[in-house]
Amino acid sequence: MDFSYFCCMKNFIAATTAALTAASAALATNASAATPNSPAAPPAAPANPNRPNIVIIYPDDMGYGDLGVTGNPDIKTPNLDRMALDGIRFSNYYSPSPASTASRYGLMTGRYPIRSGFRWVLNPDSPRGIHPEEITLAEALKAQGYHTAMYGKWHLGTTKKDYLPLQNGFDEYIGLPYSNDMIPPKFQDIALMNGNDTITMNPDQTKLTRLYTEKAIDFMSRHRKENFFVYVPYAMPHVPLHPGKEFAGRSKRGTYGDVVEEIDWGVGEILSALKKMKLDKNTIVWFMSDNGPWVLKGDQGGSAGLFRDGKGSTWEGGMRVPCFVYWPRHIAPGINEDVVNGMDVYATCICLAGGQIPSDRPVDGYDLRPYLRGESGAGVKDGVPFFYHGLDDNRLMAVRKGRWKLHISTYSQLGLNYFDKKEMLLFDIYNDPSEKYEVSAEHPDIVKELLSICEEQLAKISREGNFYQ
Repeated sequence: MDFSYFCCMKNFIAATTAALTAASAALATNASAATPNSPAAPPAAPANPNRPNIVIIYPDDMGYGDLGVTGNPDIKTPNLDRMALDGIRFSNYYSPSPASTASRYGLMTGRYPIRSGFRWVLNPDSPRGIHPEEITLAEALKAQGYHTAMYGKWHLGTTKKDYLPLQNGFDEYIGLPYSNDMIPPKFQDIALMNGNDTITMNPDQTKLTRLYTEKAIDFMSRHRKENFFVYVPYAMPHVPLHPGKEFAGRSKRGTYGDVVEEIDWGVGEILSALKKMKLDKNTIVWFMSDNGPWVLKGDQGGSAGLFRDGKGSTWEGGMRVPCFVYWPRHIAPGINEDVVNGMDVYATCICLAGGQIPSDRPVDGYDLRPYLRGESGAGVKDGVPFFYHGLDDNRLMAVRKGRWKLHISTYSQLGLNYFDKKEMLLFDIYNDPSEKYEVSAEHPDIVKELLSICEEQLAKISREGNFYQ
């Protein structure tokens, strides 16, 4: 490479890095042009039995390498393995964020976490939560005549009633309002909630996975003749680990494996119940983790498999997680290698239900139905970049377009100093999914292109703003 060109590129990268950092910080603290006020979901429509029921199972902190089908030799997950092999496995699926609240925001709204107006992880006393003007997936499906229920972890705000599930489209809710480790003595007592009310304080967490599973099945049974949406965000394998007594001590992988195997049991129970009720052929079931494993916790945390780092980071291990979709007679078994994410699940479910993706606000998800139909060369997301957001202000930290991923800045919960803290790290994810071989010097044109895409995205986000203005 010509030395003068290299120097110019170096200066360009340094200047762009500063601009991106400043823009991200400004987005976290300053108001920008608001999206016009709009109603919540439109009035409810009659149920349509020809549209599929929808189930989303969303465990907490499960890594890409925690399942049998993705290579774990010691954790037994026969039900998830069967679901993956009999359905579609999205091998390049990304969670919306490497952290809990932001990930759930992306799934529930179809929007990048930077649009939320709040932090990537909300504490029990956080003043903000999901804004009333957001249209959640539950609200959008309710508008199409669906009965809606949630059993598990919410984590989208608790300090105002408006933030809770019943005020955001769910007919029923039982679960913890935030992470299962936000407990005494560091935090206040945690409530097991039923709707807007409290069942008990500091519940026995060994009973949670079974409780959520059984409640989901009961709801499906009560609404078997109607359309339903059931969201099951299991509290674990987030620490502290509390397997049910039937599963404690069973796994070779210790307590972590016990918890994952109980979740696998729960998935099996839900799939079996759908089959017994003769609903399996009219119910699409999604399974994906909210973010990567909490590798900082050692053997109490999971495995990202061949990917670098874990939860909290925008390295592949923090956001590239298992994703399986199961719908007998409608989905042909296979592996889809296109880059998809949790915001796409939002958009796809709305379209499956006969609704329309909201057009009065920016929505970042895409309709994946052509992939579900197995259409050859569907190209739903050809050329569409994916933006990785992280840290407390949900800043833009990396971008992937096709095979190329560019880190603008990096972070590791492990405190590891990868690549001597060099900025502008470029990786060929097809050839190097573990992000071992940094190639920015060999591909300055790709670096320039991806930096330009990031600048355009930040300007777009700044123009569009959020509901907290």
